[in-house]
This record gives sequence, structure tokens and C-alpha cells, in this order.
Amino acid sequence: MAKKLAIGSWAYCFGPYEDNPVSLEETVEKLAELGFDGIELCGFPPHANPDDYPTPEDRQTLKDMISGKGLGIAGYAANFMDVPPATSADKDYLACFEKNVKMCVDLGIPKLRVDTVTPPPYPEGMSPDEGMKKIAGVWRQCAQMAQDNGILMIWEFEPGFAYNKPSEVVKMIDAVDHPNFTILYDACHAHMCAVVAARQAEPVEKLEGGAVEFAGMLKGKIGHIHLIDSDNTLHGDETSTHAPFGQGVLDFDAIMPAILDAGYTDEWWSVDLCFWPEAWDVTADAKTFLDALREKYGS
Repeated sequence: MAKKLAIGSWAYCFGPYEDNPVSLEETVEKLAELGFDGIELCGFPPHANPDDYPTPEDRQTLKDMISGKGLGIAGYAANFMDVPPATSADKDYLACFEKNVKMCVDLGIPKLRVDTVTPPPYPEGMSPDEGMKKIAGVWRQCAQMAQDNGILMIWEFEPGFAYNKPSEVVKMIDAVDHPNFTILYDACHAHMCAVVAARQAEPVEKLEGGAVEFAGMLKGKIGHIHLIDSDNTLHGDETSTHAPFGQGVLDFDAIMPAILDAGYTDEWWSVDLCFWPEAWDVTADAKTFLDALREKYGS
């Protein structure tokens, strides 16, 4: 079965689009016109925040709006900014997680994204091991809650958040130790973490095999993927610059086989144009690139 192509809606309401966001309705309309199979929903205002769709009827209307254009929903990027898992009370994080799990259930979304929220390298006032133990403990509970509701939990590592070394990503997987806790492998973030070692604590950690080797380290644990290029830089000195395909250095003819060899068999491939200033204008080109990549590796 051919893979399904989606794109994250946050690209049209974050960063350069914050003051003039593209509405979710207009985003859905455009993605349908371009032939995308689905959308990955942003859980931040003004898109699909749970508080803006508080009732089952509100959520059914949203679900019908998306499905009415022939689109599925690949995943959900929830807002956990007010409850960093390392420094918040577990009960507060779990309550926020439960609210977003319910959103996923109501909309029929199969995957829920998390991150560590805390800036790198490690949570303030904690040793690296203490911070990881705290995060892993609450995430283990979250993974079970998500599993009980038929939702896959996916952690997106990146230079802009704590625990961004390749070995630390693997260590977190082992620390959470739950079959429903998986990794969101973003090709751009993987490159910036494994090759550039961006925003890492000393001693920095680089992999000779780059993003390809990193994928191999995550064998059997990749639950979702984001595909976009990297130009070896950070956006605003914070997180990876998500450069449009062809404007960076990534070799997708090496990366895609590595992702597949690592055991990623899910139907969804998502584009991530987060913070790109002309994301709306390059969306069609991204679809064309992904169509060609799907023809080679996703049939």
C-alpha cells in the first residue's frame, strides 16, 4: 500500500505566520487541492486547540470539516508548554496529557506528539540523570494512558529541547521502558543532533554516519516521521531550520532506506515546514518532492 502524505499545520500559524495565521479551514482546503492525503494537526491556537473545541459536537464539526475534504489526520502536536515534564508536578502533566488524549480520541487521531519542553541542555537545578528520571517516570504513565485509548505516543527530540544527544535519545527510550513510547524521527532534527551537535552540552556528540546512523540506533522505536531538509543552521539560534527540500544538504536517498530499515512501516509520512517564512508558498513544491520520494520508497 502506498504511503500517505501529510503536512503539519503549525507551519502556517507559528513564527512568521503568528501575526497573520492561515486559518485551519484555508489550510485544509489548500492541502486537499494539492492532493495531500492528510494533515498533522497543531494543538496550539488558532488551529486545533482542545479548549477551542470543548464539546463533542465542536470536535465532530472539526472532524467533518477535515474529512469532508478527503483528508485524514496523521497526528497531533499538543501544547504542553505550561507543564514541562521535568519541572511540573506529575499530576499537572498527566491532566494536560489526558485532555489531549481525549482530543485525539474524539477526532480519531492515531498519534500524540510530546517533547521535553525544557531548553537544553538539561532541566535547571537537576543533574542530567535526575531530569531524565523525572521525565521518564511521567512519560511511562502517559504511554500507558495513550495505549489504553488506542493512541501511539511519539517523542520529538530536537536541538531546542533538553536531551538532544543521540545517546540520550536512546537512553530516554530505555528509561521510559514502555512499548507505546516511540520516537518521532524528524530528518532535519536528526541531522542537526547527529552531525552539527547543535546546542549540546560538552562534550558534544557527533555520529560519523549522521542521520542515517541515528536512524539505525532507533531500530524498532520510530513511531512517526517528519521529512524536510536541513541547511546546517538553527532558526533563531533555538531549533533546527526546516529548509525546503533541495535547499539543504540532506541525502534522502540514504535517509529513507535507513528509516525503513529501522522498521518504520506506518502509513503516514509528514512534511514539517515549521518556522519557514514562505511555508505557504513552498507547500506545493514539498508535495511534488514527496510524491517522487514516495514513488521510490513508499509504494
